[in-house]
Amino acid sequence: MARAGIYKSEVVRARNNLLAMGRYPSIDAIRSELGDTGSKGTIHRYLKEIEEEEGGSTGTQVAVSEAIQDLSARLAERLHLEADQRIAALTDKHKAEIAALNDAMSTLRNEVESFRSQAERQAIELAAEKAAHTETQTKLQEERIGRAQMVQRVGDMEEQLAKEEAHRISLEEKHQHAREALDHFRTAAKEQREQDQRQFEQQIQFLQGELRAAKDTANTKQQELIRSHEDNARLSSELGNARGEIHRLDTEMRLLRSAKEQLIVAELKNQQLSEQIEQADARAADLLKENQANVCKLQETLETGRRLESELMAAKAVVVNTMKNSVDSQNSLFNSEE
Repeated sequence: MARAGIYKSEVVRARNNLLAMGRYPSIDAIRSELGDTGSKGTIHRYLKEIEEEEGGSTGTQVAVSEAIQDLSARLAERLHLEADQRIAALTDKHKAEIAALNDAMSTLRNEVESFRSQAERQAIELAAEKAAHTETQTKLQEERIGRAQMVQRVGDMEEQLAKEEAHRISLEEKHQHAREALDHFRTAAKEQREQDQRQFEQQIQFLQGELRAAKDTANTKQQELIRSHEDNARLSSELGNARGEIHRLDTEMRLLRSAKEQLIVAELKNQQLSEQIEQADARAADLLKENQANVCKLQETLETGRRLESELMAAKAVVVNTMKNSVDSQNSLFNSEE
C-alpha cells in the first residue's frame, strides 16, 4: 500500500539512481523508482528545489562579467518565454486530445452500459420464458396424468359395461327358458284336459269311482298351475329389473360417451400445450443467441475502451517526452550561450 507522503531526501536518492542508470529523472520515473509512492505535485516541487539548489551552487563558482550575465539573463528569459508558449500550446493540444479521448471513452462507457442493461433485460426475459416453459411443462404433465386417469376410468367403465351386458344376456336367456317352460306346461295341461275330457266321456262310470282321486290330482295340478303363475310373475319381475338394469347401463353408456368427448378435448388441449412449449423453446433459443451476440458486442466495446486507454497513455507519454525534449533543448541552448 502506498504511503501518504515522501521526503526530499528520497526524491534526491531516486533522481541520483536514475541518472546513474542513464535514465532521465522524470516525475513518473522517480515515482516508479519510489514504488509508486507520493503525489506528482510533491515530486515536481522537490525536483524544482533540487534544480534551483544545483543551479545556485554552480552559479557561485563561475565569475562572469555583468554584460554577459545580463545577456544570459535576457536570453534565458526569452528562452523560458518561448518554452512556456510551446509548453502552453502543447498543453492545450494535449488537453484537447485528452478531452476528445474522454468524450470517446464516455461514449463507449454509455454504449457498454446500454449493452449491459440490454443484456440484463434479455436475461430477465429469458428467465421469464424459462419459468413459463416450466409452468407449461407442469400443466402438460398434469394433463397427461388426467388423461391417463380418464383412460383408466373409461377402461373400467367398459369392463363393467361388458359384465352388465353379460348379466343382461344371462337374464334374458333365463326369462326365455321360463317362458318356453310355461308354454310347454300350458300345452301339456291343455292336452291333458282334452284327454281327460275324452276319457271322462268314454269312461264316466269308471271316473265316478275314481272321482276323489281325480279331484286330488286336479288339486295337485291346480297347485302346480299356481306355482307356475308365481314363477311367471317372478320371471316378469326379474325381466322388469333386467330392463331397469339395461336403462342404467344405457345411462352409463351416455356418460362414457361424454367422458370420451372430454378425453378428445383434453388431447386437443394437450396438443396445443405441446405447440406452446415448442414455441417457448424456440423463443428461449433466440433470446440465448441474441444474448450471446450482445456479450460479443460488449467484449468488443471493452477491447475498444482498453485500446483507447492505451492510446491516451501513449499520448500522455508523447506530451511528457516533448516537454522534456523542449526543456533539454533550452538548457543546452542556454549552456552553449554561456
